[in-house]
Amino acid sequence: MQLQLYSRPGCSLCDDARRTLQMVQQDISFTYEEINIEQYPVLHERFCLMIPVVEKDGHILQYGHIDYVTILEALEDN
Repeated sequence: MQLQLYSRPGCSLCDDARRTLQMVQQDISFTYEEINIEQYPVLHERFCLMIPVVEKDGHILQYGHIDYVTILEALEDN
């Protein structure tokens, strides 16, 4: 299972999201790719005010404050 984490440098919520994803990885096997939205103008425009954003197969699982329970349940349902 592959997720995307859209983030940007210096974002404390993104740091929290990364830690949360790492905790969820202890319970469910998945990988994630972290994508810096500042490197892609289209992504920057799309996610600028939403980051961090966790996405799977083109569907947003959660954005803003990323919490363990929401991500765990979303991945268990898939």
